[in-house]
Parts: sequence; C-alpha cells; structure tokens
Amino acid sequence: MISDANDKSVRRLRPRAAVALPNGFTLANLFFGIFAVVSASRGEFDAAARYIVFGAIADTLDGRIARATNSGSKFGSELDSLVDAISFGTAPALIMYFLALNETRWDWIFCFFFTACAVMRLARFNVEQAGRPIKHFVGLPSPAAGLTLATYYWFSQTSLYTETVIADLPWHQMLRWVMLGLGMLMISSVQYAKVPTVGFRSLKGLLGLVLVIGAFVGVIFLPKQFFFPALMAYVLYGIGRTVFLGLMERLPAGRDDETTDDDDDEDTLARRRRRRRRRQSRTIPDRTVASEDTTV
Repeated sequence: MISDANDKSVRRLRPRAAVALPNGFTLANLFFGIFAVVSASRGEFDAAARYIVFGAIADTLDGRIARATNSGSKFGSELDSLVDAISFGTAPALIMYFLALNETRWDWIFCFFFTACAVMRLARFNVEQAGRPIKHFVGLPSPAAGLTLATYYWFSQTSLYTETVIADLPWHQMLRWVMLGLGMLMISSVQYAKVPTVGFRSLKGLLGLVLVIGAFVGVIFLPKQFFFPALMAYVLYGIGRTVFLGLMERLPAGRDDETTDDDDDEDTLARRRRRRRRRQSRTIPDRTVASEDTTV
C-alpha cells in the first residue's frame, strides 16, 4: 500500500517538475538579461555581452526542453515573450546607451525605439506564428537583433576590428542607425530562415550540418571575432533573400496550409478551413521565439 501511494505521488510530481524545468531556464534568461544591464552600468561591457549570450543559450534550451518533455503551456509561452522583451530588447539597448549613446541628451530615444520594436515583434510572433508549423520567421527575430547589438563591443576589441579599415568607420554615430535598422527589421515583413535542418540524406541537410558545425566551432573558439560578423551576415542575408525572391515573384507564404489554388471550389476551401481550425485548436503554443528565436 505504501509503495502504491509513493508511485502515485511520483506520477503527480513528475509533470510539475517537467513544467518547472523549462520555466527555470526562462527565468535564467531573465537573470542574465538583468545582470547584463547591471554590468553595463558599471562599465563592464565585456561581461555584459557574455551575459546576453548566456541568456540566448537559456532561451534556446527552454523551448527545446518544453517540447522534449511535452510540457509547453500558454503560461510558458507568455513568460518566454515577456523575458525576451527584457533580455533581447531592453538589455541590449541599455548596453548601447551606457557604451555610446549617453553623450547627448536625447540619444536614449534610440534605446526606446529598439525596445519598442522588439516588444512589437514578440507580440506579432505570438499572434501570427507561435504554436504553428513555420518555415521561416517574418521579421528579424528579437534574439538575433539583441545579440547583434550586445556583441558589437566584443568585436570592437579584436584585431580584426582595430587593425583594419573597419576601425576608421564612425561607429559611435553608425550605432544609432544600426539600432534603427535592426528595430525596423524586427517589425518588417522580411523573412529570416530558422535553424537549418541537419541530416545526411539530402544536400540541404548536409549543408545545414556544415553550417551548424561551423557556427559551433566559431562560438567556442573565436566568440569575439565570430558573433557580430556572423549576426550581421544573417541580418543582411534576410534582406537579400527577401529582395531576390520578391523580384523573382517567388516569395513563400508564411504557412503551407494557407496556400490555395485559384480554381479550388468553395467546398474544398471550406473543408481546408475546418481542418486548419481543428489543428490550431489542438496545437500547444510554442515557447520559443527565436528560438524565435535563436535565438534569435
């Protein structure tokens, strides 16, 4: 009898632990975001960038753990978005403020604009894409935008920056435009790829594997030289891809099940709408935004 009671208590506690684990990683993301702001206020910009990167790792893990344990929830999804607004919106903007934008009276407006765009980006993702199968992100993911800002200081301390013509650029003035550009991309319709599919059975899977391995090596061995250029390349890639596909009139739809042929009759369209509504009613909202996402 005692054994049976213990088994029942274990079964009751296990789901709670499964739910608490991804939320714990989400709160870890919040911790690192706040710590990054505190470090930047003390002039410790190297540490501030490191904490934003740690937050992005926690943001990536919370969604993956939620899916692996089947513990996704509406609460977790909303918590993730609120935390991302701080860690990848407010925190990177304040890092830029303490680093370069506190010399004049009104430069804090750029921080407000970037944060506002990150918040709107996350809200739009929750409404349009969260919990649904997607092939790409609409708008620059907020983790990617936040990491781009946060890791600029790292890159500015490397020989790749100081010993090349890049150092001659007026970066303290350019950062204002970088923040405006990243903010506008977050709320734009520019399409950004998700993490590439990894596999051995197709050329696409092999290319994805090479890309992931290359990124992993860069992050581990050359983080300061790798992060900012790689993220800027991702930002420009999305713009170039969208412009190219738009010119070719091949811009893909956000979701496969929203694409219909013009000659479909009304009954077929109605059946597809009913199936789509049933699938959406059974779908648990996705916790990740970067993962939306990234984180970004």
